[in-house]
Formats: sequence, structure tokens, C-alpha cells
Amino acid sequence: MAPGVVSPSRSSTSRNNSPNHMEEETPQPGPSNQEMPIDEEDATDPLALLRSLPEPPTTCQVCVVGAGPAGLMLAANLARFGIDVEVVDDRADQTPVGRADGLQPKSIETFRQMRLADPLLQRGVRVFDISFWRSTADAPLHRLGREVHYPPVIDVLDPYILLVHQGMVEGLFVDDLRKRGKEVRRNTAFESHYVPKSGPVQVRCYANVNQDKKTILTDYLVGCDGAHSKVRKNMSNVEAVGMSRPDIWGVLDGELITNFPDIWSKTLVYSEEHGSILIVPRERNMTRFYIELKASARADRRELGQKFVMQQARKIMAPFELDWKYIEWFGRYQVGQRVASRFTDVKTRVFLAGDASHTHSPKSAQGMNTSMHDSWNLAWKLNLACRGLAKPNLLESYEVERRKIALDLVNFDYEHANRIAGGDAVAMAENFRANVRFISGIGADYSESALNITRPEDNSAILGGARPGCLLPPAKVSRYIDSNPVDIQLDIPMLGQFRIYLLMWDVIQARPFLETLCRTMATPKSLVSQLSAAASASYAKQPRLPAPEDVYTRPERYTVVSHLFTFALISE
Repeated sequence: MAPGVVSPSRSSTSRNNSPNHMEEETPQPGPSNQEMPIDEEDATDPLALLRSLPEPPTTCQVCVVGAGPAGLMLAANLARFGIDVEVVDDRADQTPVGRADGLQPKSIETFRQMRLADPLLQRGVRVFDISFWRSTADAPLHRLGREVHYPPVIDVLDPYILLVHQGMVEGLFVDDLRKRGKEVRRNTAFESHYVPKSGPVQVRCYANVNQDKKTILTDYLVGCDGAHSKVRKNMSNVEAVGMSRPDIWGVLDGELITNFPDIWSKTLVYSEEHGSILIVPRERNMTRFYIELKASARADRRELGQKFVMQQARKIMAPFELDWKYIEWFGRYQVGQRVASRFTDVKTRVFLAGDASHTHSPKSAQGMNTSMHDSWNLAWKLNLACRGLAKPNLLESYEVERRKIALDLVNFDYEHANRIAGGDAVAMAENFRANVRFISGIGADYSESALNITRPEDNSAILGGARPGCLLPPAKVSRYIDSNPVDIQLDIPMLGQFRIYLLMWDVIQARPFLETLCRTMATPKSLVSQLSAAASASYAKQPRLPAPEDVYTRPERYTVVSHLFTFALISE
């Protein structure tokens, strides 16, 4: 018998995701430290006196800075678990246009696990293939080949990239939070934080156009505030380590007028003379162009504006016609590949997730995906920590697991960006095939740790595809209780529990073992019983926050035995 313990965090792969290296805007100056005096004629006005008093601090268990996909994924999960979470964001609204746009198979699975995938699947564009085109001095632009994006060896439910606007993803999370009684604090800019020797973390913000001072007292602070993270800059001895590449790319989202045949596929076009374009189909009949601005072209123009980038695209796509009915969004970025030196402070009270902790080029559609899975990993650990159900070293595992993934991502991105810039379709295809498990999200494997224990006797012949630190392999199974065919990775809702799978070839022969196991775990002194009792007390005091549609998933079916563990028996 090889029971597998699968934590709710098993994942692949920020406030602003790819393109994540736009020019940084000049920060607006904060308010003066000097308090505004009360008007003399209002000195005896009790309302004026009341307005002059500082607002009492807000208290919460987790404060999230940044309402992009990373911050909202974290907040949505924490709210579902019943944790008191506050989200602050310096923007007035969610992302309206542009930014990240691709969900990889593992991310789609994660949204399915959260019961949030349907709106995205209805509105998004599914990309199943990738094409390669090239032109040289001796040969006009021609197709070199076409490949399936995710071959059958990548065993996933959704073997495609789902192209959806980042704002759609954010809106989905915002709606989910609202159903559970939580709102994002908009127009609220993080200024600084202080971690005392004891007591809550003190977070200082400025809110609204009046730049009112706000103080938040929180058990934990998480910076999901993008590549230029203020939370990261405010942490001691933490910096983004890496480099900026010389490459500059323009990005255009719009509806095309063209006779190019592969506009509905993900397509890499390389011109020996003018550079590269990565073409990605988008929702609402739009197409995204990532356009390389070669050094020779940049020397001719200091202003790399929209018209200049459009002209570069036409040169690369020649002799095919290329124009736009309209352009919804234009941006440009310089590729930076960096990983934060630490993902947490020394006291594990302050954390970084998403672009605040790692940055890279946007062309492999990894930024939003990896960022959300940082948060997916951190959410269940913070839930247990806030409830006093975990030892402190559980939170230390966040950096151990997710920083490794960030380093793997940046190393892959370095190779991937070089292949795109080089225009070698064969090398590009080989690089993609070598990394396709990682790109899809299912190959983001964690190293051995307190959560992932490998024994010498555990080999692939015994465990098959089930390995410590890896995702549970997907499978269709029949549910014993009602004979429903279900996907094993989707059937149990995400409630902040550990899922314990007992794998049995023959249930009848295994009956003595199963009866002994159940009796042992049910004794009051067993670890499972003690932890489950503590979890029951915690959730009775601080229950999960339900949404109206939760009545259809009936989460109580999975918590009647334990709020901390769900057990599943799998047999042939």
C-alpha cells in the first residue's frame, strides 16, 4: 500500500503580470508628516474635532498588498478558508486592458478546483497548436512547421492555452470575494511596514485622493504588488537579483486586417532582417503581437511609439498584408529576469508572491500562472498558521518550494527568450519539447522537504506517477458512494484540508489493514484525532465564509470526519 498525502498547495506555476517590465511610473509624493491644523472657527465644532482625529487602525489576520491575479488568488482562498483578510490596491479599478492573457493547463485545473472556471472557458480562446514561420535574404516568409502545443504525453484535462484577459481573471476573484462579504480597498497605496518583536505587523497606507493615512495591524503581510514591489523594497536585506536583457519588445492588442493564414494559431514569425513576432489569438476577435525592436531599428527612432511598432510588425510580416481595425492596448517592455533573494522576512511574517518575487519575459505565458500558484501554495499554509494548527516551519516551506520554481522559471525563460530572438525554429521546438511539462504547470516539482519525504524503497515501479513533491496524476474514477464518474483531482473541493488517498489493488484483501488503520486514527490520542479536534474548535469559532452557490457543492460532506483531513480510498 502506498498512501499519498497531497496538500492543497500542489501547484505548477502580482499585481501586474506580463508584460511585467513596463517603464516604472514616477511615484506620487506622499502627504506631509505635519498634521493639517483645524480651522480656528471650527475649533469648537465637535464634528471638525472628530474629523481631525486619526482613523483607528484596521485589524486583520492577513493583509495583501496588490489586487492583481496573485493577490486576489491569495485573498479568495483565504476568505474561503474563513481567514480575516484585507486587500489594498493603489488602483481605482481592476485591469481594464492589456497585461497578462494566457492560462496554462494547470491553472485551468486550479480554477476548476475552485469552481470558477466556467466563465473563463466560455469567454476565452483555446490554442491547441503552435506554428513557425521564417524569412531570410534568400527565401520569403514561409511556414516551417506546425506542432501540437501539448502532446498526449502531457497528461492534463485541458491540453491547451486558454487566452483570457487579465481583467477577466481579476473580476472573477473580486466577485467571489464580494459573495463572501469581502471588498478590495481601492485607491489605497502601501507606504511602509514595521515588524515588532511581538504583536501585529504594522502596515501604513495612504488612501483616496486626500491621501488619508491608514494603519493596518495584521498577523501576516503579503506583497503581491508587482515587479517594482514597495513591500519588497521595504524589507531588510531583500533585493531582486538578476539582470535586464538588451531586448526591447512592443506589444499590440487589436483586431487585425490581414491575409496571413495562421492568425488563429500561436505563431512565431522570424525575419532575418527585421526581427521576431510572437502572435497569440485573443478573445473578442483580437490578436496580440509581441514585436521585437531590433537594435538597428531602435537606432533610427528614439521614440518607440505605437506607430513605429506597427511599422516594424508590417516589415516582419511582409509580404502578407497587415493592418488593424482598432488597437485596444499598446505597451513596450525590456526583458528583466530576476528572482528575489528572499521570499519572506526572517520572522516569516512578511511574504512576497508573484511579480514581487520573480520577473521574466511574458512570451511563454508563465507570469500570471506562476504568480497565482505562489498564492495557491501560500494560502493553505497561512490558514493553518492563523488557526494555530501548524508549526512555524510550515511557513518556511513556502520559500523553499516556490523560490525553486521561480529559479527554474527564470532559467527556462532565459533559454526560451534566446531561442525566440535567434529565430531557429528547430531549436525553438526542441526547447519547447524539453520544457513542455514545466510550461504546462504540471512539471513544477518540489524538492525533498518536511512536506515531501522520499524513502529508498519508494521507486517508480511501486508508485507509478505518484511521487513526493509532484502533482497527483489525473485519473477518471467511479465514486463509490453514488457510482458517479469523476476526475480524481477535481472531486474534493478546496477547503484547506489535506487529502489522504489510500491506494488499494483489492479492497477485500485490504480490509483487515483498513479496519486497523481506522481504529488507530479514531482513538482520542492519535495525531489525526488530536489535530482534527483542534481544527473543529477553530472552525467552530471562525467558520469558512460561504458563497450562495456553495449550497450546491455541499462542502460539509467533506468535513464531517475532519476539518483538516479528507480521506479517499482508490482501488481497481
